[in-house]
Amino acid sequence: MPKNEKRQKRSIFHRMRKASEAAPIEARAVGRYLPISPYKVRPVLNAIRGKNVDEALQLLEFSTTKGARFVEKILNSAIANAENNFSLNVDSLYVAKCTADDGPRLKRMNPMARGRASLRLKRQSHITIVVRDRSKENFEKEEMTANESEVQ
Repeated sequence: MPKNEKRQKRSIFHRMRKASEAAPIEARAVGRYLPISPYKVRPVLNAIRGKNVDEALQLLEFSTTKGARFVEKILNSAIANAENNFSLNVDSLYVAKCTADDGPRLKRMNPMARGRASLRLKRQSHITIVVRDRSKENFEKEEMTANESEVQ
């Protein structure tokens, strides 16, 4: 690079690279340190996995478990992220991935007979929900198959 020529700022390169990237088709939301055991939340997540967002919200609304309340909040957050941050169409969103992982365990003492104590573990969980735009996903699949047919 010649000395008299000035180098562009890094932020300009970053902006140009971001503009050239493909539009995202998924959004996610994470709930951390929730005071519920992951094995109590996983059946709720299994019920909504792969379903449209409207259908999943209905299932969660009429579910009677405590875990459904946490999952409902996180799903609403993922939908809001998709709509506001990535301008995705809410009507074509579906739950692509959802996981409940172990968080740290709070150790509490439980008094027992004869002056002894036993350990009680209060489990916490981290819940992650990923929603994807089905219409854009189908559009990308069509483009890929078209590109593959051109190559052959």
